[in-house]
Amino acid sequence: MNPKMFRNSFVYLVVFVAVVAVLFSYLQSPVGDTTRSLGWMIDEAKAGNVFEIEVSGDKLKVSTIDQRQFTVVKEPNVSVVSMLVEAGVSVGEGQGKVDVKPSGGSTLGSIFGFLISFAPLIFFGAILIFFMRQAQGGNNQAMNFGRSRAKMFLGNQPAVSFSDVAGVEEAKIELEEIVEFLKFPEKFSNLGAKIPSGVLLVGPPGGGKTLLARAVAGEAEVPFFSISGSEFVEMFVGVGASRVRDLFDQAKRNNPSIVFVDEIDAVGRHRGAGLGGGHDEREQTLNQILVEMDGFDSTTNVIVIAATNRPDILDPALLRPGRFDRRVTIDLPDVKGRADILKVHSKGKPLQNDIDMELVSKQTPGFSGADLANLINEAAILAARRNKKSVGYDELTEAVDRVFAGPERKSRLVTEREKKTTAYHEAGHALVGHLTPDADPVQKVTIVSRGMMGGYTRFLPKEESNLRTKSQLISSIKAALGGRAAEDIVFGDISTGASNDLEQVTNIARRMITQYGMSESLGPLTLGKREEMVFLGREISEQRNYGEKVADEIDQEVSTLVADCYKDAIQILTNNRAKLDRLAAFLIEEETAEGEALDRLLDDPIDEPTVSD
Repeated sequence: MNPKMFRNSFVYLVVFVAVVAVLFSYLQSPVGDTTRSLGWMIDEAKAGNVFEIEVSGDKLKVSTIDQRQFTVVKEPNVSVVSMLVEAGVSVGEGQGKVDVKPSGGSTLGSIFGFLISFAPLIFFGAILIFFMRQAQGGNNQAMNFGRSRAKMFLGNQPAVSFSDVAGVEEAKIELEEIVEFLKFPEKFSNLGAKIPSGVLLVGPPGGGKTLLARAVAGEAEVPFFSISGSEFVEMFVGVGASRVRDLFDQAKRNNPSIVFVDEIDAVGRHRGAGLGGGHDEREQTLNQILVEMDGFDSTTNVIVIAATNRPDILDPALLRPGRFDRRVTIDLPDVKGRADILKVHSKGKPLQNDIDMELVSKQTPGFSGADLANLINEAAILAARRNKKSVGYDELTEAVDRVFAGPERKSRLVTEREKKTTAYHEAGHALVGHLTPDADPVQKVTIVSRGMMGGYTRFLPKEESNLRTKSQLISSIKAALGGRAAEDIVFGDISTGASNDLEQVTNIARRMITQYGMSESLGPLTLGKREEMVFLGREISEQRNYGEKVADEIDQEVSTLVADCYKDAIQILTNNRAKLDRLAAFLIEEETAEGEALDRLLDDPIDEPTVSD
């Protein structure tokens, strides 16, 4: 048992006994006035009404013939028997005599009586001890304020292994080597190799950085200390540095071991970038981390693994070799990696035999490992909601839509005018994208409201690539403008439904001109210096390195590019108006078009118009 818990339990026990003693003393107190004088007792004894007197110190318990009991207090050092004999009362056992005998209480009863007598003192003493212990505990907590809060996991019960991680094969190879170094250090030391001081895992959120660290802990079978970067930082300067020292002291005492710091950007930011100056708590903590990581003995097998999605803001001294010797990038998985991740997360779940994870993975470009795990879980929940015994392809497809855009908003009231406008808008996206060269194939068109979207058109690339050509970007702009163009052609008016499309179009066009050097008039130049959150896809600021004349030319180029793409989208829809009407009519009736039905609507020739304005 924890000694602190035992001491607290003992205090509570003493308080409980004292309370019980007080209550017992109160309950045992006689009801009514039963105290009599010594003269009354002698008179009653002479009259023959007393048959027994029990002596307990100076207190006499007098029992009368009519089964009543009274208390009499005598003078100290006076014999009860002598008083009765002098008064002419026969003492002894038998008829007409008074039986005088000492109290028959046991030693335990005497002790309990003693406790009852001192019950109030014991009670208040116990309360005083309790508050003193609480105050002492507060002092202990103050002394422990600088102790590390890292969670320690032993390697004898691995919960996650490398077989549970998929889609990041290169990162697994790097970390498997770390595990091998911890298990068989002589294999590397014989060749003069030194243990890496640290491994930095960088990548977008949900990519599997923390999962990989847990897998290392499970495979290495060594003590594993896990802590978040934010747990080092406190209001008081010096606390974070103290916790860093304590953490590494624990790791050294348990070496070989692994220290995992999640979200290290919370404490490892570039020094001098904040408002606190050189004595800021975060900088003090970072300084201590730098000292500890550079101060390992050559015989101490302690490896630091850190994870972040903001490597651009980390201090250069933290990233140099000797501290973080390896930098492993964990990017979003490709189509094969997504299929492997889906297979890992679907283990133990009853799937129908006709499910092809390769096909499902092709529908999830841009999904992270966390998204795919959520997809499988959503599919299982949908199957349970539909009272099915196994997860089918319908549940997986619906789960893709739920993760991508949110659940269906079936309760949303949609007017006929809005439904028709949405149908033509989405049909315009699909038709322009389908008839534009180099555009991604259309996979699904729906006017079912999900999240903040009234409908959406999903495009899936034929093959995944990290590079995009100029013609592909222009085709993306045309497809994005197809919805607005369809509204303009059919209704002679435009709605606010294209606001997000226009935002994407403007962003793509401006990047083509300023970042990718795809402007014919401005030439192959990168205009403007940007600071971005690398793995979060957000631009913090832009520093202009060009004048007002070039800025006007950029705006003109962007406007001309978008206008030309919009004219092409209008021309495509005007030339294929019958197909536009057919697809819109199908969406109004069925709400969703995908697969073979969508292919027929986009490709089959039309003999006569199916819908008239």
